[in-house]
Order: sequence, then C-alpha cells, then structure tokens
Amino acid sequence: MIIKALVDLYGNLLREGKVSEEGWCDAKVSYAIDLSHAGEVLGITSLKMEEERGKKKVLIPSLIKVPDMVTRSSGVSANFLCDNSKYMLGIDKNGTESRTKECFDSAKEKHQSILKDLDGDIAKAVYLFFESWDPEKAAENEEIKEAWDDITDGGNIIFSVDGIYAQEDSEVKEAWNRYRASQEDGVYSACMVTGEQCRISRLHKAIKGVAGAQSSGAPLISFNAPAFESYGKEQSYNAPVGKYAEFAYTTALNYLLSQRKYVFQIGDTTIVFWAESAEPEYQDFFSVALDTKDNQEEIRDFLDNLISYKAVNADGFKLDPAQSFCILGLAPNAARLSVRFFYQDSFGNIISNISKHYARMDIVRPSWEKRDHIGVWAILKEIKNQNAKDDSQISAMASLLLRSIISGGRYPASLYTDTIIRIRAEQGRVTWVRAAVIKAYMIRNHNIEGGEKYMGLDIENKAPAYLLGRLFSILESIQKDANPDINTTIRDRYFNSACASPASVFPILIKLKNSHLKKLEREKASSKRYYESTLTEIMNKLESFPARLSLEEQGMFILGYYHQTQKRYEKKEDK
Repeated sequence: MIIKALVDLYGNLLREGKVSEEGWCDAKVSYAIDLSHAGEVLGITSLKMEEERGKKKVLIPSLIKVPDMVTRSSGVSANFLCDNSKYMLGIDKNGTESRTKECFDSAKEKHQSILKDLDGDIAKAVYLFFESWDPEKAAENEEIKEAWDDITDGGNIIFSVDGIYAQEDSEVKEAWNRYRASQEDGVYSACMVTGEQCRISRLHKAIKGVAGAQSSGAPLISFNAPAFESYGKEQSYNAPVGKYAEFAYTTALNYLLSQRKYVFQIGDTTIVFWAESAEPEYQDFFSVALDTKDNQEEIRDFLDNLISYKAVNADGFKLDPAQSFCILGLAPNAARLSVRFFYQDSFGNIISNISKHYARMDIVRPSWEKRDHIGVWAILKEIKNQNAKDDSQISAMASLLLRSIISGGRYPASLYTDTIIRIRAEQGRVTWVRAAVIKAYMIRNHNIEGGEKYMGLDIENKAPAYLLGRLFSILESIQKDANPDINTTIRDRYFNSACASPASVFPILIKLKNSHLKKLEREKASSKRYYESTLTEIMNKLESFPARLSLEEQGMFILGYYHQTQKRYEKKEDK
C-alpha cells in the first residue's frame, strides 16, 4: 500500500517535471571539471550555492539531473558522468592509493565502454580524458592542485565541455539509455505493485534524509541474510518489485524527504506527507493544521469548512476535501529503515480528525496563554522528565500519538499513565496542557458522559473523584489565604496520597482547615464566608471518602483540582 501510493505520486510528480524519468536522478553536485575537446583539464568550477540556515549562510551542492547512480555498500562500482574524486580523478585527500586507483580504473572502463562509438565533441572529450589522465600525476596539474582540498571533500563531480554539462548532450543521453537497457538483469516475474510481468529489482535504491539513518541513505526494502529468504529467493526477490516501480517509489520518497519544509521530526520518527495529486498546497495546510503556531483564527475557519466537506480557497488554490492524502512515519533501524506508521484517507477526514482532537483538548487556560492549539511535540514535552537526557520514552510514544490524532483512534494508554506519573512526580503540578491531555483521553478512551462540560469548572458534576479534586483545591486555597508567605502547601505534602487514597488523607486536611478558617475569620471575613459556602456545596454531594481511587478516577480528581484552581485564578484576574 505504501509503495503503491508512492508510485502513484511519482507519476504526478513526473508530469509536473519535479522528478527525473527512469534511468536518471537528481544528485547533489559540488564541482564540474572543465575539459577541452582533447580531454585536457582546463579548470575546476564550483557548483555550490549559498543558502540561509538560521542566521548563517552556508554553501551547499547544487541539485543536478545526472544518470542514475549505483547503490554502493562495499566494493568498487562506478557511476556514469557523476561521482566523487576517487572515481573521476583517481585521487583523494592522501593522493592515490591502491583502492583509489581501482575506483578510477572502474570508472574509466565504464565511461569508455559507453562512449567509444560516439562522434560528438562532448563524448569524445570525456573519452579522451579517461584515455590520457594519469592519477599519479594529478598533483602536477595546476588546476587540480589549486582545488585539491575542495574536490577531494567527498562531493560529487561532473564534466563540462564548452559550458555544457556532459550528461545534457543528446548523443550522450541516448548512449546512456542504450547501455542501461542492455544491462538489465534479474528475475522476470509479476511485480507486486503494478501486477505486470517485468524484470524484478534485486537491490533497491537507498532512501536519504531520514534522521538517525546512514547519511549515504538506507533501503526501505532489503534482505541481507539467509534467515530472511524463502523458497530459494535471494535479496529483494523475496518482495518482487519491478524495475519501474522500484525506481518510482524510491525517487518519489527521496523527493519528499528533500523538501525539508514538509518534513516533521517527532522523536526519532521522520514524518513525510503528500497529496496524491502532488499539489503542495495540501502539504502547506496540513503542516500548519497539525502544529499550529500562527494565524490560528484563519486555520479555525479553514478547519470548519473542510470538516463540512466544503472546498477551501488557500491563496487562490481550491483545497478539495476528497483529495487522497498520505502520512508516512519512518525511523532508522540498523542499516535500513523501519515504518513506524502509514495512514491514508481523504484530506477532509484527516483534517476532521485533527479538529476533533483539538476540541477534546480544549480546556480553560491561564490568561497569559494565547495558543488555542498545541502540536504533538509540545504535548510530549509536558510529560517528559525535564532532567532526563534520554528522549527514547517520548520518541516511542510520538508516532503512536500522531497516528491516533490523524486517524481519530484511541490515544495510547501510556500517554495517560505517563501524564499521571509526571504530575505525581512533581507533587501535583497540573499545567493546562497536562489537564487537557487527561480530559482528551477520558473523553476518547473512556467515553465520559458530557465530555464537553469538562472545558471548565462543572459545579453540577457529582462524581466523587471530581468533587474530591475540587475539595483539595479549596483546602489548599484556604491554607494559602491564611498564610500568604507559606512556601510549602498541602499540595506538596498530600497531593499524591489524596489522589490515590482519599480516606487516609482528607480527615487530616479537614481538621487543618478549621484552624486556617479561624485565622481568616479575624483577617478576611468575606473570604471565610466564600470558602464555607463552597465547602458546603461540595461536601453535601460527597457521601464518604473512598479508600482508593482507580487510575481513571485519579484523572477525574486531577481535572476537578485543575478546574477549581483555575476558577480561583479567574476571580483574581477579574478583580
């Protein structure tokens, strides 16, 4: 399903000229060797461009269309017309060594076998270069000597004759296509993607751009040990993907990963997303909707229209809610990639699921908080131990949480338990994000009745756990009002016990409250009357203090505590 979606995307990208046709690829090229018609080196031209990254400007290689490059894991295997200095010049930083000489000889043999019968000036120039070039004497060439450190930095190098790149010459192009067709090998079988009878790819191209994976790229489909083979089928013949489908899906995925604007990093998972039509406007809107930071009112209007399956105009482009949309999560796994999740649905349904998640997360917030919605990573940061150096715990949860949001499924249970644990570890520090997570989890996973009422304080709620949370907040407030300079409150000492085993704690807290109220009677009589009224309202609904609260009830306790506390701050802000 993933491969089929990427193959379909490739067809649309190819029609728009965003990717290369089969047999060609876009490579990062750092330098061009300028050749004379006799194959002599006239100079070295840098093809690097300036790009702003943060506050700095850095030089990066240019993306240039070149003949398809080989997949190298070990051994010597040359590319055609685009490779590093070892293959193109037979040199590296240390000069010419035995293996470097082997690399050049491999490139020489490949180029001369492809170009030997051609009559064009460019083909002859490249042929004569390999015929006459001696890597042992490379340091004697003034042009090479001057640019030695640059051209041996591992970047790709191409040839240029009269200002024209060798691979752009029509005669050379035809020669490459003929050579590639003659070299096709592999088993002839039915492709599992297209269903057509064709040559099956033995090795699949590497995928580059996944954080944590090898910088040279890692395959998505590969079999590297006999334990993974079956019925005598070796390597990728175990998963028969035709030559075209293999080229199409790897090219499309590499293109997506190269568009850093549309790549999310959540934990150790790299997220890419695309519309089947290959129109970037869908990616633009999705990236903003999933991790909203600015223009929240505009996004809210867009969400409402898409949920109603109405077309939305975004900068003059009409977003179609029925458009097929895909989200893919990839993570490094030794020498290859693993799929953390893949989800495909209509764009309207996905946006609707995201909007429902935001609605479940909606809760009364402090006055200084301006965000209506928060992204996945912001949620996970709230349940992470800020002193922990290892992010593996939240990295593993990140993809699970994202999948549950975009699919509308149940939240991972670990999200809830980790939130409770983090609150308990910090002695009852209930932030608005933590309270929102608990609220969303209770609504989606436990179907609590009247979930919409948990936006703010619900004085009609008679659930014992919720009432106990409210009661604890009032008792803390009484203590703070009676002792304004106090550093340690009952929250620091009793919150965890009150949340888990109320019967053992609340009688003590009720007794402490009496002395605090006496002090308030002398200093703040109006506050005492308010507290007594609120205490009466809560206590009349409580029949007894439960001996234990379940994990679900502890969530209700925390919500009651948070709502009542926010009500107290709300009164101060009004004044």
